[in-house]
Amino acid sequence: MFYFDPLYFVFVIPPLLLAMWAQWKVQSTFAKYARVPTSTGVNGIQTAQVLINRNGLNVGVTSVPGHLTDHYDPRSKTVALSQSSQQNSVASVAVVAHELGHAMQDKENYGPLKLRGAIVPAVQLGGWVGPIMFIVGLMLASEALMWVGIIGFGLAALFAIITLPVEFDASRRALAMLQSNRLLTEQELKGAKKVLDAAALTYVAAAAQALTTLLYYLTLMGRQRD
Repeated sequence: MFYFDPLYFVFVIPPLLLAMWAQWKVQSTFAKYARVPTSTGVNGIQTAQVLINRNGLNVGVTSVPGHLTDHYDPRSKTVALSQSSQQNSVASVAVVAHELGHAMQDKENYGPLKLRGAIVPAVQLGGWVGPIMFIVGLMLASEALMWVGIIGFGLAALFAIITLPVEFDASRRALAMLQSNRLLTEQELKGAKKVLDAAALTYVAAAAQALTTLLYYLTLMGRQRD
């Protein structure tokens, strides 16, 4: 069967190694700066309150279980903070500010954020239907079905690519807000930037995995034609 194709590993191993390294990097960097308290004494929840009030954001704050499970939901206008991001540390403040960066994007109708949200339903459907249609198309030698599968994979790759500017911009906004509101010192800001840069690597790895998967299936279809 095609999924035992040795060529698959040529495509999958490099981005997989990148993803593993990115996960190690974000976990180790967060752990390092989670042990560094802020000189102002603010914790993650207080940071959220300050940034919401000073930036005129109409968002709610809720707590979610887990470690680094923080996220911003543009549908409910809610910032969900994990237990790991509510303490007094440079890492916690950086992660919370990043999520408020997404809230700022939403308030300003930031294009890539809106586009990413708009294609979510299609990506979810394509992620489920795409692999099935491609496998069936490959087995039946149906190029039409294979193209349906590739379009599904393509939507996932597009989502991953659009996510990059969304996340990079949120981190940029986060650091600017932390600096302008004097929540962190210049030295602490350097630590916060390392935390956010490490987190960004996970999105780079996800984009690389999506693109290499798409390229692999395109290669398979090309070989099927031959």
